[in-house]
Amino acid sequence: MRRTDSPRLVAYAGLAAVGLMTGLVAGRVELVALAAPFALAAALGASLTRQPHVTGTLTLDRERALEGDGVLASLELTGTDGAARVDVLLPLPDELTTTGDGNPVALPADVERLELTLRCVRWGAFRVGPAIVRARDALGFHTWESAVGVTQPLRVYPSVETMRALLEPLETQVYIGNQVARTRGDGIEFADIREWTPGDRLRRVNWRASARRGDLWVNEQHPERNTDIVLFLDTFSDVSLGPRGTLDLTVRAAASLAHRYLQRKDRVGVVSFGGFLSWLLPASGTRQLYRIVDSLLQMGIVLSFAAKNIDVLPPRTLPPRALVLALTPLLDARSTAALVALRARGFDLVVVEISPLPFVEPQRDELSELSYRLWSLSRDAQRDQYERAGIPIVPWTEGEALDAVIEEVRTYRRHARPARA
Repeated sequence: MRRTDSPRLVAYAGLAAVGLMTGLVAGRVELVALAAPFALAAALGASLTRQPHVTGTLTLDRERALEGDGVLASLELTGTDGAARVDVLLPLPDELTTTGDGNPVALPADVERLELTLRCVRWGAFRVGPAIVRARDALGFHTWESAVGVTQPLRVYPSVETMRALLEPLETQVYIGNQVARTRGDGIEFADIREWTPGDRLRRVNWRASARRGDLWVNEQHPERNTDIVLFLDTFSDVSLGPRGTLDLTVRAAASLAHRYLQRKDRVGVVSFGGFLSWLLPASGTRQLYRIVDSLLQMGIVLSFAAKNIDVLPPRTLPPRALVLALTPLLDARSTAALVALRARGFDLVVVEISPLPFVEPQRDELSELSYRLWSLSRDAQRDQYERAGIPIVPWTEGEALDAVIEEVRTYRRHARPARA
């Protein structure tokens, strides 16, 4: 442990030295008597002090939590003999706070266990610890400080919205799932009836229609298939106001969509298209959900002026007949060009505009108002590119239900035919 002499000890030693020296030089006994207690206290403090060797372990009751949850942090202390008081500080990021006794905490030397409840304020991947422990002697003359415990990982997942409806892709995949395909084959959803042909199974015969028409007729069904969903996240730039911003909304929307689609046994992948390019191949299951959310926690904005197009992505990240849900704040034209090129290749594409307007506070001077108008015009130009390419684009603002956005896109797709770029 690192030892530090307190200002009190320095002051006592200084007063004792000055008093004794002045008393001896001036021959004043009263000055020597006045300095004697300070000298005695400094001497006793130095002779009676025993250096403690504080060690300990830091543990968390879990490594994963949701926003708003409480995580119990336990600190076991040993080797506090020789200290009269122990102060403990657990350094925490702004997204984590403590409840109860607060942080730091002053403890008697005989306390060997400290428990702190950490409240998860916001999502993120964090490292908790080590704890800073400061031990003091009885007279307060010496302090010893050291780091105790090993850093513990903690992943706080964003809360997901309850979504009652999902956007259906134009085409399904060949694997079995819960989505009724538009094609005809073995399934449980009735599609039509047709005349019997050699090779048809007997159980598919519609006996009522056959009796009425005098020939054998069989039922046709729609098979149940799964779909491929790719969440395309625009991470070129971010507009934020404190902890809230377009990146925060993007992560929350992506987590909600991934959770809901994976519940339906679809395959979901993620592409982070920005200054730093990353991707996660489509897959299904609970393990894929954890992979997606863990990748979202690591997502950040990396400033880059490099020209990027859709060719930088590996082909496997965008399977054929996949539904691409793009989440973009419309702040960088490079993402717009990439998405328009993606639509030109025949992908089923929907754009959700993460509106940055709630996080912008325009000034009232003439130059600021002109800049704001130019910025709005550039955003309108990007929207026009999507609309001319036949890509549905729907704005989503903070506080609005994601279900409303999905329903608006579904209405658009019911009354519009896909454009061929």
